[in-house]
Amino acid sequence: MHLVRFIHLLSGERLIGLGQEPRNGERMPEKGDYYGVLGVDKASSDTEIKRAFRSLARKHHPDKNPEDPEAETKFKEIQEAYAILSNPDERRKYDMFGHDRPGGSPFGSRGFQGVNISFDDLFGGGFESIFSQFFGDSTSRGSRGSDLLVRHSVPFQAAMDGMDDELEIDILRDCDGCGGSGSNSEGGARPCPSCDGRGRIDEISMVGPFRQRVRKECPPCRGSGRIVTDPCRVCKGEGRAYQAIRVKFSMHPGVVSGTRLRMRGQGEAASSHREQTGDLYIELQVEMHPWFERDGPDLLMALPLSYADLALGASVEIPHIDADKLRIKVPPGSKPGETITIMGRGLPRPKANSMRGSVTVVLKLEVPRKPTRSMRKRLNEMREEMEGELDDLEVRIKNEARSRRMG
Repeated sequence: MHLVRFIHLLSGERLIGLGQEPRNGERMPEKGDYYGVLGVDKASSDTEIKRAFRSLARKHHPDKNPEDPEAETKFKEIQEAYAILSNPDERRKYDMFGHDRPGGSPFGSRGFQGVNISFDDLFGGGFESIFSQFFGDSTSRGSRGSDLLVRHSVPFQAAMDGMDDELEIDILRDCDGCGGSGSNSEGGARPCPSCDGRGRIDEISMVGPFRQRVRKECPPCRGSGRIVTDPCRVCKGEGRAYQAIRVKFSMHPGVVSGTRLRMRGQGEAASSHREQTGDLYIELQVEMHPWFERDGPDLLMALPLSYADLALGASVEIPHIDADKLRIKVPPGSKPGETITIMGRGLPRPKANSMRGSVTVVLKLEVPRKPTRSMRKRLNEMREEMEGELDDLEVRIKNEARSRRMG
């Protein structure tokens, strides 16, 4: 949020012309939820997703809508959603991270470019294998363990000082009871004969006149590469079991909400203990300060003052995040909504050891809700005295408008 919007919100004014939401037609396009694009939910099966794609692709195919300039864009959007959701690994990553996945788009820097699918292909079989080209031969790498995302709150002070922290989470790891083999005895597991212990099998499908090889998870061993005849009592033959893992990590000063720390090899173990363990991502959420709002390294706060403090000036000291008092000097004749900027007392700037942001103080007039009788009497006397010193009301209105428009 920009500083000017902070100031208007804290001063209680309605922001006009600055920071407003774009009007219809001006909003920057956002990538739609893949499940929403296909009209399915996250629990939908592969068959339901395939059926939804086929139906929508037929409906929006450019060949069927030659007069619709938006048909090609919609068709491409449907293709992109299906390309992700039809691939088990990519779907898992999307379910975990959404569009904000580590490493950026799986389609590279240029994004999804679409595939050439004829209208007739949508009535036959095998079209789904076309989409495997986007992710290379990723399935040949084996069943790598799943990446995990954990959201963790940290106190606001961490943004000032940084901090070391730790958390304990339950993660699927190689079973301690069987060492990851899944077997209760040394000879109770053998290589899967269907895939020769690889956990993957190759299937040949026809795409038009072409033969295409697709590598997929072996059904008999479910990708583990082994058949267990004497299952481990702890993990029931899975080779993995949940364990409480304590993870330690550090945050640098200036940390912001949304920062993701990558802990390599700290995610879930693979279904086959010979494969690579996934990664753990810790997404940090910095808690709110009791009175400061944050705009990067800059801080903003509202300072409620009486009319006397604004008219005569005041000096205020309040506790601050760097352990030194924050001294705010209010000049005489200050007006509500005016700001005072104190340089170098904000948060540390990332990658700038000695530089800190600023603190902006928005002055607010605090009016007593129930003034006492003696207070009302003095206020009436002051109002009568001031009316003799001030210009006519209409002149004051014009002067205020002129001053506001000029700057």
